[in-house]
Amino acid sequence: MISYLIFIIGFVVLVKGADLLVKGAASVARRFNVSDLVIGLTIVSVGSSAPEMVVNIVASIKSSSEIALGNILGSNIANILLGLGIASTIHSLKVKRSTTYKEIPFSLLAVIVIAIMANDTLLAGAPVSSITRSDGLVLLCFFSIFLYYIYTINTGRVEEEKELKEYKLPVSILLVILGIAGLGIGGKWVVDGAKVLMRDLGISEAFVGLTFIAFGTSLPEIVTSAVAAYRRKTDIAVGNVVGSNVFNVFWVLGVTSLIKPIQFRPELNVDIMMVVIATAFLFAVLFVGKKHLIDRQKGIGFIILYFLYIAYLVYRG
Repeated sequence: MISYLIFIIGFVVLVKGADLLVKGAASVARRFNVSDLVIGLTIVSVGSSAPEMVVNIVASIKSSSEIALGNILGSNIANILLGLGIASTIHSLKVKRSTTYKEIPFSLLAVIVIAIMANDTLLAGAPVSSITRSDGLVLLCFFSIFLYYIYTINTGRVEEEKELKEYKLPVSILLVILGIAGLGIGGKWVVDGAKVLMRDLGISEAFVGLTFIAFGTSLPEIVTSAVAAYRRKTDIAVGNVVGSNVFNVFWVLGVTSLIKPIQFRPELNVDIMMVVIATAFLFAVLFVGKKHLIDRQKGIGFIILYFLYIAYLVYRG
C-alpha cells in the first residue's frame, strides 16, 4: 500500500514540479529579455532531462547498458508521441519556422549519429558494437554546437503577456529549482511505484525496464509540455520536447559513455528506427493541413502511434 501511495503522490509532485518550472522559467525569460523558445530549449530541457541523466549514470556504473540506451530511446519516443500528442490535445501548438527547419532536423541528426556509432558490427565488421568513450566526446562536441546555436537564435526580445505573472529574480530562480527537484523526485517515485505494480501484476522485469523506466523518466517532459500548453506557452511546450531529445542523445549519452562504454545489441536498431520514424512523423505533420501547427487531430495520431509501438514491445516481449 505504501508503494501504491508513493506512486500516486509521485504524479502529484510531477505536476506541481512542472507547474513551478514553467512559471519560473517563463518569468526568467521575461526578466532577462530571453525568448520562450530559448528557455524551453535550455533551462526547461535540462530540468526535465534530469531523470534520464540520473538513471543513465546509475545504469552505467552498474554496467546495465541496455537500460542506459533503452531509457534514452524510449524516452525520446515518448517525448514526441506522448509529450506533444497530449500537449496538442490541450491546446494547438504553433511551431516556429526555426524549430521546423532547424531544431527538429537537429534532433533527427542526433539519433542518426547514434545509429552510426552503435552499429560497429554492421558497418565495420567489428566483433562487438558499442558507443565508446571517443564516441562520447564526439557527442559532447555536437552538444556544444547545439548550445552555440541556441545562443545565436535568441531574438533579444519577448512578447508582453499580461496573463503571465513576473516574479522577482530570486523567487523565479527558486521556482525553477523547486520545479526541477519536484520533477526528479516525482519521476523516481512514479517509476518505483510502477515497478511494484508490474511485479504484482506478474509482468517481467525486462518489460518494465523497456517501457516503464523509459516512460517514467520522460514523464517530466510530458507533464511540462502539457502544463506549458495549458498556459498557452507553446514555445516552451515544443522547445522542451525537441531540446530534451537533443540533450538526451548528445549530453546524457555523451556523459554516460564517458563513464563506461555502452554495449549495443542489434535488436535495439528497431527502437532506433522508431525514434527516426517519430521524429520524421513530427516533421511531416507540420506540412499537413495548416502548416507549422500541431492541432488536436494530429496529437491524437501521435498518441495512437505511441500505443502501437507499446503493443509491438508487448509482442516482442
